[in-house]
Formats: sequence, structure tokens, C-alpha cells
Amino acid sequence: MDILPIVERIGEEPTSALFGLITGIVFGVSAQRARFCLRAAAVEFARKALDSSVAVWLLTFSTALVWVQGASLLGLMRPEDARMMAVTGSWSGAIIGGLMFGVGMVLARGCSGRLLVLAATGNLRSVMSGLLFAVVAQMSLHGRLSPARDYLARLWMTKGGTNVNLLTALRLPDWTGLALGLITAVVAIVIARRANMGAQRLIFGSGVGFAVALGWVLTYNLSLVAFEPVSVTSATFSGPSANTLMFFLIPDPVLEFDVGLVPGVVIGAFFASWFTKEFKWQGFEGEAIMRRSMTGAILMGFGAMLAGGCAIGAGVTGGSIFVGTAWLALFCMWIGAVVTDVLVDQRHPVPAT
Repeated sequence: MDILPIVERIGEEPTSALFGLITGIVFGVSAQRARFCLRAAAVEFARKALDSSVAVWLLTFSTALVWVQGASLLGLMRPEDARMMAVTGSWSGAIIGGLMFGVGMVLARGCSGRLLVLAATGNLRSVMSGLLFAVVAQMSLHGRLSPARDYLARLWMTKGGTNVNLLTALRLPDWTGLALGLITAVVAIVIARRANMGAQRLIFGSGVGFAVALGWVLTYNLSLVAFEPVSVTSATFSGPSANTLMFFLIPDPVLEFDVGLVPGVVIGAFFASWFTKEFKWQGFEGEAIMRRSMTGAILMGFGAMLAGGCAIGAGVTGGSIFVGTAWLALFCMWIGAVVTDVLVDQRHPVPAT
């Protein structure tokens, strides 16, 4: 992939932001049309109903695995160069943060990525919750909550100064990830057929996974030609939400992939909802729902930064390159969400989003 002409024409930082914007638009359009949401999938699972939301999530995850692992086998990216793989991971952070995030996304009625998509379609509840999520994420990264996050993260760290590649740790062949992705895709399609899902939603569900692979490949290839170090990363909404917030608050901000990603998702989801006539202004249904959503956003903001990523960042993006702590965080997110739905929502139902 020859991206040098783009870099020479507009510069490294604008190119990085442009790649984030492109990845975000693909993600935003696909997620809005597919109604992709880990919270919805976890709720279906908790209620023993493997239906459309589970199928969409599995298809997204499998598509990300197939594209990312395929790109790795073809030399279009190197998972070991990814930012989340090249730094020390936290097992304790993945467990505690994953559980907190799982609880939070059920209370807020959507994970951070879903809130961003809903906000772009006119959901004011998601606007409020998303802003609160970004503020808490920033406080957890560099603010008053960072000492607590750092303490919890250091309780149990990965060894050797890097994270754990599950394929390498288990001594599995390089093609294992691709094979797992194909198997998961088959399972997703079987569930989708039983749920009588249309092809359009399946296609857009796979588009979310493709957006993750697109981000990995674009940032990796940029790192090969850039003079300054470039983080190899992809779609995630914990750090980028905090970084985008600060971009508009501080003087002399730096353009980067994260700053392009979040506006890209908003643009993509907005136009997808507008052209399909699904854009609709919505507010809070009452004070209790507002308190619940704000509590969920706070838990997600801190939990995502502690876990090393949100439902997308750890659950799909990190999972697609087999980051050990990302898979653990994803598992704990499912546990937190399922338990919360059983103990809270099934006893005190709330209106569907």
C-alpha cells in the first residue's frame, strides 16, 4: 500500500487524522445500519435468546478476525507493532475494568461506541452520557482518577514489558486466528438465519469488523513511511473520546488518528440515519433513567481506561490481534453485563433503546 504521496502532500499528522476519519466514517455508517451493540448482545445472551444482536456481534468480531489475521499473513500489518501489544498489559485492570464497563454499559443502555452512534442520530441521552464518559475517561487517564487507575492496574501486570499474544503464548500456528474467525462467522450466520435476519444488516455488521481491520492496516502502513513515531492502532472509544475532548479545549492541539476517528463516527452515523429517515431527537424518559445513564457512563469511563479499552477497543480491536488482556477484558465485560441484566433490568425493566 503506497501512502507516501498522501503523506508528502498533506503531512504526517493530517494523514493520521484523515485515516482516523475514514475509519470512523466506515464504522459509523456500518454500526448505525447494523445496530451493533455489545450490550444488546449480552442482554440477549442473559435472557437465553440467541437472536439478531448476538449474530451481529459475532459477525463483527469474526469479520475483524478474518480481515486482520489475513492482513497479518499477507504482511500488510504486524500485530506485535500495535500500541496495545507493545506495552505492558494489566490483568487486574482487565478484570476490574472489564466488570465495571459491563455493568456500566447495561445501566447506560449502550457501550461507548453505541452511545456515540446514537448521539449522532439525535439521541440527547447518549450525548449527555457520551460527554460524561469522555470526561471521566480523561480524568482516569491524566486527572484526579489516574492514581486510582494506576494502583488497580499495577496489582497484576504482564511480564517482559509487553502484552501477551495469545497465539504465541499457546504456541498455535499463524493461521489459527484466521480459522477461528471463519468458524465464528459460520456460527454467526447460523444464528442470523434462525433469527430471520436480512442480508443488509449482516453486510453492515461485517462492515464494523472491516472498519477495525482498515484502521490497523492504515496506521501500520503510515508507521512505515512516517519520520516521527506513529502509533499503530485502530477503532476504540475510550482514549480517543478523551483525546478528542481535549483537542477542542486546549491551545495548539495535535492532529492524530484518535482525533479523526470520533468525528468520523459521528459523520458516518449521522448521514446513515438521515438518509434512511431514522434521525430523531430523543431525550431522557425521566429523572431515574437520567441518573442510571450517568452512573453507567461514569463506570464505563473509568472501567475502559482501566481495562485498556472499551467494548470496541478491547473487545474487537484488541481481540482481533489476540491481545491477552483484551480477551480477558472482553470476557469480564460479558460477565458484568449479564449479571447486571439479571439482577437489575430483568427485575426492573426499562424502555428499549
